[in-house]
Amino acid sequence: MIPFSDEELIEPVKKVIDKVRPSLALDGGDIDFITVKEGKVYVQLKGACIGCSSSGTTLKYGVERQLRMDIHPELVVVNVPFGMENDIDKL
Repeated sequence: MIPFSDEELIEPVKKVIDKVRPSLALDGGDIDFITVKEGKVYVQLKGACIGCSSSGTTLKYGVERQLRMDIHPELVVVNVPFGMENDIDKL
């Protein structure tokens, strides 16, 4: 169980996302923070990351790994497809 509320996680998560953003930008990609809900971090990959065959690996071993190292080992990252930003409960 993650010992933080979703609200407490927002700022640290944003900092980690800003930390990994330059790595994504090297390949023409980007990432937007959407929200944190029940310990899941919802993000949206952008730019060259959209449709890239490595995007799942980027999320798991780039973004999620960094969040787990810097904040808490049980955090999970979920990519939100374009148009689903208001429907994360369906993901």
